[in-house]
Amino acid sequence: MATGFVFHEIYMWHNTWNWAQVFPPSLTVQPGEHAENPETKRRFRNLLEVSGLLDRLLPLKARAASEDEIARFHTRDYIERIKRASAGSGGDASHLTPFGTGSFEIAQLSAGGTMAAFDAVITGAVRNAYALVRPPGHHAIADAGLGFCLFGNVALAIMHARAVHGLGRIATVDWDVHHGNGTQAAFYSDPTTLTLSIHQDNLYPPDSGGLDEIGEGAGRGYNLNIPLPPGSGDGAYLAAFERVVLPALRRFRPELIVVPSGFDASGVDPLGRMMVSSEGYRAMTRLLLDAADELCAGRLVMSHEGGYSATYVPYCGLAVLEELSGFRTGVEDPWGPLMAGWGGQALAPHQEAVIEAAAARLAGIR
Repeated sequence: MATGFVFHEIYMWHNTWNWAQVFPPSLTVQPGEHAENPETKRRFRNLLEVSGLLDRLLPLKARAASEDEIARFHTRDYIERIKRASAGSGGDASHLTPFGTGSFEIAQLSAGGTMAAFDAVITGAVRNAYALVRPPGHHAIADAGLGFCLFGNVALAIMHARAVHGLGRIATVDWDVHHGNGTQAAFYSDPTTLTLSIHQDNLYPPDSGGLDEIGEGAGRGYNLNIPLPPGSGDGAYLAAFERVVLPALRRFRPELIVVPSGFDASGVDPLGRMMVSSEGYRAMTRLLLDAADELCAGRLVMSHEGGYSATYVPYCGLAVLEELSGFRTGVEDPWGPLMAGWGGQALAPHQEAVIEAAAARLAGIR
């Protein structure tokens, strides 16, 4: 069975203005380019084409999520505020999230593109799928956009899967370098959704994603955070997968696994301080594929989030899509030999301590 792939050129037209990375320009901040700009995503898609892998993926057509679908998570007031500003000259969704004319419709297509990937996997049209969507979604909360995110793409797709397909237990494994606070908030009291986030400790949002955030009410125990120290590389991430992520998935036994897929934990990302390589992302993908085969008939969906190194995101993305599709293109990661030789790639004791503390919380999953 094929791997599905969602992409639309209009995703690249979402306008984040001429910010200086994450700062609005002013008389003391020279205008530049917003960190969340089209280039990393476009280069990712371009390398898939140049490598020949794009021809082996099954194109999945994105469609716009309706306002009613978006209202399953977001408030009507927030939806209307973004819609109104988008019809004019744009605005800021709340914090670090500028957008321009038409971004409301593009964000509808981003959420709908993730839903389309879910539909294709759930119905068996494809074995697994990757949605290369924009704007991202895992920071957005019910009444505000945060951290470049307008609507919660993955959260909305999970709610869609339940409403339309009747799915029960769904697990999210967020490997973006920033905490997946929005997805966590959407399901914090829901025992049918296991939310896992492996991220750099206290990076973004501030004071979010700690070990003590384990869910509440009926959902207590079904939210797990692994806040790794800065400088964690392949060794720490794979140890976190082996000791926390995979045991959690096996305890939970989901009907589908979804990855909010950010490549900003890479060793050369400007907004993170981690050291994951493309081979690290490949290895994590393989572990998730094996878990999906074991637990949920191979159902695995990935929806794109962050990643801000235009030179490296494409190689991380290629490694993941090669693993999802089972086809090796022969394209080598030019950073690979350099990154493999960096000190600190092996699991360190202070990283292991966090992983063991997270593992101690597995008992809450039933």
